[in-house]
Amino acid sequence: MRIKRFLIFMGVAALFAGAGCKKILDQPVQGSYTPGNFFTSDANAQQAVNEAYKFLSFNAGANNAIWVLGDLASDDAIKGGGSIGDQQDFQAVSQFNILTSNSAVEAVWKNYYNGVFACNVVLDGLTGNNKVSPSMQASGIAQAKFLRAYYYFILTTCYGNIPLHLKVETAKEAQTPARPQDSVFAQIEQDCMGAAAALPATAPSLGMATKGAALALLAKTYLFHSDLANHYQLAAQTAEQVEGMGYQLTHLYSDNFSAATKDNTEEIFTVNHLSGTLGIGNELNVWFAPRPPAPTNGYGFFLPTQNLVDNYESAPGGEADPRLDYSIARAGHSYFDLPYDPTWSSTGYNTKKMVQPLSEVPAATKNVGTVNYEALRLGEILLIDAEALNESGQPAAALIPLNKVRARARNSYQYDNSLAGYPSVPAGLLPDVTTTDQTQLRDIIRRERRSELALEFHRFFDIIRYGKAYANSVLQPIAPNFNYDTNKWFPIPQSERDANPNLFK
Repeated sequence: MRIKRFLIFMGVAALFAGAGCKKILDQPVQGSYTPGNFFTSDANAQQAVNEAYKFLSFNAGANNAIWVLGDLASDDAIKGGGSIGDQQDFQAVSQFNILTSNSAVEAVWKNYYNGVFACNVVLDGLTGNNKVSPSMQASGIAQAKFLRAYYYFILTTCYGNIPLHLKVETAKEAQTPARPQDSVFAQIEQDCMGAAAALPATAPSLGMATKGAALALLAKTYLFHSDLANHYQLAAQTAEQVEGMGYQLTHLYSDNFSAATKDNTEEIFTVNHLSGTLGIGNELNVWFAPRPPAPTNGYGFFLPTQNLVDNYESAPGGEADPRLDYSIARAGHSYFDLPYDPTWSSTGYNTKKMVQPLSEVPAATKNVGTVNYEALRLGEILLIDAEALNESGQPAAALIPLNKVRARARNSYQYDNSLAGYPSVPAGLLPDVTTTDQTQLRDIIRRERRSELALEFHRFFDIIRYGKAYANSVLQPIAPNFNYDTNKWFPIPQSERDANPNLFK
């Protein structure tokens, strides 16, 4: 990570509020803020905390390219677009022809390490600070620890062994060797536990970190941290703490992907997008919407695969798991407020997640969407619990959280009058799972997780953590270049290799 001299740029806009552009440009530079002379009030501290959240946003689809690494590298989606050369680096990711200069690989690294840096600014500025109120100090530190943990979770699942920066460093100090992934996960767990101890149970504003968010990320980290003793037991125990905090699955699965219902009982940690000008909205709305001749004026860079569609279950009478049509546009079904034309996509499908109808966001402003990204939600936590229980030798207990997820999905027919047959659930659709055979249940949970979390940027990381045999069987048929030992982590970008001579020492 290229560490620059510390400048608290988040306060600049406030300092210059009311001044004309010409006056600003005519002024000589008087100095810069440092932690010691910026964190002198609760208001300034809050600005710094707010800055640490901004790297979660999808207000620039090419900057926060986790959707490329998380799903275009998997069997769930392909790039699409107008031509082979259009965003060619995204195509290279899906083919595992990935250079260290790949723009998506570079973008994710830069975005999330910038987030780490912003968190370290807050932690350095607030730790031991007697110029802000004790409540601001505690809240700011806890939020920064959670966000740093979240950013590092993304970074280590993408790149594996990575440098671990825990304070604001000089350029020289930042030239540290990559740490083993086990050490990174251990730091994430430590930050999550510290954050959970101080964060509130309920967010005072949408998108703020909470105790539940810290525990949810901790449960997920335990699931991924296979080098940790008893990691499955810890994942299940922590997931069950979250389940006991009052979160509830929404009646409709689709409520998690709608601007009108984005503040709901299932969300645990959400990336909040707002309407208005560029920079605060959800730009994935235009990156994912169909290209012309569709009237949606999108780029069409995120196309679901037939393989993903085939993962969804159907009732004996042919009725589909309703999550399929809530997630994916297909022939014979609507695309929000339009009849869907499968010629809009080279796969015959378009994603509906992170996208809004023209009635909400017109074609002219398609790059300022208002749908949130649910980074952590109860549906995933229940499946973490189910997987962890099954893997720790408790398959009968695993059925309880697993079947809660399935019941919510099938019961959409009771609440959505647009579904054929409403309000009756089709006979035999998504029945409760009863097997307690660990191997069979493992496959069922993996399939369920894929359907529940489809196109939410998790799939590639699940494929990898399921192991070499699974990953090769899934990815080599569609990407012959894929080699588990070489490609389980994306390459550390060339910019970091150039800036950090100690990276591989």
